[in-house]
Amino acid sequence: MLKSLLATLLLILPLTLAAQAAKPAATAATASSTPQVLLHTSQGDITLELYPDKAPKSVANFLQYVRDGFYDGTLLHRAIPGYLVQGGLYTRDLQPKRTRPAIPSEADNGLSNLRGTVAVARGADPNSGTSQFFFNLVDNRRLDFVGNQSGLTWGYTVFGKVVKGMDVVDKIAALPTHALGPFAGDVPNPLVLIESAHVVGEEAPAAAASAKAPAAPATAKPATKAGRKPAKPGGNG
Repeated sequence: MLKSLLATLLLILPLTLAAQAAKPAATAATASSTPQVLLHTSQGDITLELYPDKAPKSVANFLQYVRDGFYDGTLLHRAIPGYLVQGGLYTRDLQPKRTRPAIPSEADNGLSNLRGTVAVARGADPNSGTSQFFFNLVDNRRLDFVGNQSGLTWGYTVFGKVVKGMDVVDKIAALPTHALGPFAGDVPNPLVLIESAHVVGEEAPAAAASAKAPAAPATAKPATKAGRKPAKPGGNG
């Protein structure tokens, strides 16, 4: 009987050790399920952490643009101190790039437009977001979802946050701005270029891969400030 007991213990021990060894791997897998994206800009690096559990469509859409190399060579074309910094569509010549079709709004995901969060820019239609995004410089709770009655009450989808480089975002917001191209104002001077964007832990995307993306209809004209009141984050394709 003693031999039988010893044999049983020897069988259990490797299984226990294997289970213990598997725990760190499982933890690592959980950590990797929260993707991060590094934006290398002409003013410094910005690292974003995304929320696929809260905004799966928005995160998948953003990651696809990143992996396609779409954001490489685009501008952070709009900066309003005390409000937001926006980008993700225009080339250094302030020409809009072709985008994929718009995605449904996920603004009712419970996340708030707090300082440091990243949200989907869009036109008047809540479901018109494509490639553009914006950084919240302050707690912009008035941009949160409050109801599905209209585009105004739908708010803007938060899908991530800045985990490193918020000082860079603040530096961009502090740059002087002027009117340029199709914009009546708020364009940083000098222009702020996203030199490259890639998912942390993945190889950098091939340049200009997104040139094959199909064109999507424009959803709204670029938003401008009405009087002294900051305009809502706008999208144009």
